[in-house]
Amino acid sequence: MSVDVRPEVVVRRPRAEVAAYMFDPAHDLAWTGGITASRPDQTGLLVQGATVVRTAKFLGRTFDYGYVVTAHEPDRLIEMKVEKPFPMTVRYELEDVPGGTNVAIRATGSPGGFFAVAEPLMRWQVRRSIRADLGRLKRNVEAAH
Repeated sequence: MSVDVRPEVVVRRPRAEVAAYMFDPAHDLAWTGGITASRPDQTGLLVQGATVVRTAKFLGRTFDYGYVVTAHEPDRLIEMKVEKPFPMTVRYELEDVPGGTNVAIRATGSPGGFFAVAEPLMRWQVRRSIRADLGRLKRNVEAAH
């Protein structure tokens, strides 16, 4: 079994505006729940090869984790490889739709160790966390304009 979730939301703003906010780690703390710090290796928008280290709280644990951007399409897609809390691929996917931008975050991975025992809980928690993140992203981007 594995985690494979893809919550989505429509943000009533153009794709370029959503990407400018979402793909810039300077905004991580404002819309990504559970993190207390975000330290990118470079300023500005994420591009292929960029790395970011975050400090997070997840299921009662505090830890640092890093991700590396493995794919990038300007204003459309960021794909990241993450090792903690378990190895995952996370994709930020943006698509034009009438009235705005469909924003999806897909997280896939196979929990191991401590998290393997709680895999159904992990799937539920990851989906819940991403939905909350998307809600904050939507509110922040729409309120900015």
